[in-house]
Amino acid sequence: MADHDDIQSHLTCGQTVLIAALDDVPEHAFEVFTVEDGFVTGIALSGPLAGEYGEPDLEMILRVISP
Repeated sequence: MADHDDIQSHLTCGQTVLIAALDDVPEHAFEVFTVEDGFVTGIALSGPLAGEYGEPDLEMILRVISP
């Protein structure tokens, strides 16, 4: 996974990121609402959690999909 300090320094509201698979949830696109210390807030855009609010840890971000 990406270095979370580097990811956090480049994340901004409105970006789409790829979140790593966890348990029964596959990798999925996620729109960032806010960047907090150690996690982001936002909404899942794809997969079984599409439309759901979430607060994934920065370590879960694989890469930025769109600026």
